[in-house]
Amino acid sequence: MAHRFDFKQLDVFSEVPLKGNPLAVVLGGDGLGDEQMIAFANWTNLSETTFLLEPRHPEADYRVRIFTTSTELPFAGHPTLGSCHAWLEAGGVPKGQEIVQECGVGLVRIRRSEHGLSFLAPPLIKSGPLEADVLERARNGLGLAAEAIVEAQWVDNGAGWLALMLRDRQQVLNLKPDYHQLLDLAVGVVAPWDPVVDGVDAQFEVRGFIAGDGMPEDPATGSLNAGLAQWMLAKGLAPSSYVVSQGLTMGRAGRIHVEQVGEEVWIGGAVVTCIDGSLTL
Repeated sequence: MAHRFDFKQLDVFSEVPLKGNPLAVVLGGDGLGDEQMIAFANWTNLSETTFLLEPRHPEADYRVRIFTTSTELPFAGHPTLGSCHAWLEAGGVPKGQEIVQECGVGLVRIRRSEHGLSFLAPPLIKSGPLEADVLERARNGLGLAAEAIVEAQWVDNGAGWLALMLRDRQQVLNLKPDYHQLLDLAVGVVAPWDPVVDGVDAQFEVRGFIAGDGMPEDPATGSLNAGLAQWMLAKGLAPSSYVVSQGLTMGRAGRIHVEQVGEEVWIGGAVVTCIDGSLTL
């Protein structure tokens, strides 16, 4: 028998619709089984679809399950901010000053900020240098000369990201990936803006490639930027507060705000609701 669910489609990391990263959110999805969730996420054909559920942990305000078009993720950034926005918009009231999300990596703290919402970057589950064969595959898949890569690092917080740093923004924008060579890798590429050439609207340009997924380039990526921030801040490659530009080559204008407060790194941005209605499954 079909059931109706409240449904929202949002744009994350943008103050205006259609310029950020879209997210589908199904509210009150406790009655749905795994197969139904996977099938619906595949049908939306968005980078991620989430299902809001009753929490199991006593400190959590809600629980979320996050799906790409083909698999479930323990954590992802733009689905975290978008799901929180949808939960608050639907009348959710947090137990404390911060909102606490329960997901595959455990509890994630979220707070309201001047930029919209921000989540506390979860710990990296894999860091350190890339293995030589992985680095070579990523380099070849992006068509980069060895000397073009300034730094390389694992920045995996549950989404599998590895990161390459290039010298300048235009190198990032010029990339034309060979997704066959990048298959099964999640590759983030970052380079600093030159304020004289690029302006001061942002300080870094980022692109995120997920070969084999329904959407092989992500327009604005919270999990990647959380991992990048922890790496770059620890190595002194970024200031304690900065803005990332992402999605330009896709016709988007994502803006991700990064702020280090003590030992904590917060990743934030705006969220707007584009579709608000009901879903029958």
